[in-house]
Amino acid sequence: MWLPWIDTTTKIEHTKGFIQACLKGHAENKSLNTVILFNGEIVGVAGYNIINWSNKTAYIGYWIGEEFQGKGIMTKVAKALTEYAFSELSLDKVEIRAAVENNKSKSIPERLGFVKEGCIRQAEWLYDHYVDHSVYGMLSKDWKETS
Repeated sequence: MWLPWIDTTTKIEHTKGFIQACLKGHAENKSLNTVILFNGEIVGVAGYNIINWSNKTAYIGYWIGEEFQGKGIMTKVAKALTEYAFSELSLDKVEIRAAVENNKSKSIPERLGFVKEGCIRQAEWLYDHYVDHSVYGMLSKDWKETS
């Protein structure tokens, strides 16, 4: 429902292309995407879709298999990515965006104490319509106070 690329990922070459793009982004120090392992099984992907070194900001993106939702896995992953951005990469801000109606995705930054900074209207074309995005941000100084 929230990931339109699933419908077009129909061949192994599509997944290989995604992996190659992730490796290229990491090699260029522009992104960092990782698989999520749960009980030895790959259950999703999470990481920094973009690292903006000029503004010291990382933009976290994530997805997880439906049968693994509601177990706290993604909250732990987003927390670890946020901590890593501040403690290891010395970034100043982490941002998470989610479709306004995607309550499961929005609950993650909310649970971690991110501040809802606003709404981007018609931020994404999803199947046959635009969806607005809620924008959540966490600053390094605020993370240190809450962690």
